[in-house]
Amino acid sequence: MGILNVTPDSFSDGGRFLNPQLAIARAIQMKDEGADIIDIGAESTRPGAEPLAESDELARLLPVLDGLLEIGLPLSIDTRRASIMAAVLERGADMINDVSGFRDPASIRALAGSQAAVCIMHMQGEPSTMQQAPVYRDVVSEVSDFLYLKAEELRLSGVSTSRIVLDPGIGFGKTQQQNIALLRSIAAIGAGRWPVLIGLSRKSLIGELTGRKPGDRLAGSLGGAVAAAINGAQILRVHDVAQTCDALRVVGAVLNS
Repeated sequence: MGILNVTPDSFSDGGRFLNPQLAIARAIQMKDEGADIIDIGAESTRPGAEPLAESDELARLLPVLDGLLEIGLPLSIDTRRASIMAAVLERGADMINDVSGFRDPASIRALAGSQAAVCIMHMQGEPSTMQQAPVYRDVVSEVSDFLYLKAEELRLSGVSTSRIVLDPGIGFGKTQQQNIALLRSIAAIGAGRWPVLIGLSRKSLIGELTGRKPGDRLAGSLGGAVAAAINGAQILRVHDVAQTCDALRVVGAVLNS
């Protein structure tokens, strides 16, 4: 899953693809590099980020979505707002990636009549506060329980299990040790029923482990992607598509899987 941030303030590439034509060109480049899904986000959810006006989010998303409908890849929209979900699904989006985990009942109603895939992500708190001393008794069981309950709620609302992906939310209200515990437990989180998506590309966890700034976290991100794949992740959300594909090809050949 290639990350396409059409934002001015994302932690790693904010502002680079705010222009719709540059964003469309970047998506085509990621497809050529080996991306299987393009994930388009117009609101930064980095730690400390403030909410974006709904009208601004939609104005950033729609020109890019419209321009990529013929790209030949599934298009995922990264949004927390039910009204945005409804608008992009009507426009042809293939997946909704909700970092708030469909906590808003209206977001579940927005899926009515759609056959789109959904990604349920766990986040403790809100982006503006989530990294202020997150606390869990047992991070793996608490995150898993939330994801399973929400998956069942979606199923009961008409979203088939085959359309659901789980994301434990690396860096979203978790400490370094909590993030690592989740990465070690990917297979358990999927429980043999759901694909697990992992997004740790260039995140603070990589910086904490390597001491590198976001632009210098490629090697650490590749190490994290390979470890996540070995531990059972079936979707990797990344900035550096070509390099990640190369790393996975080599490791896959060596492991013969």
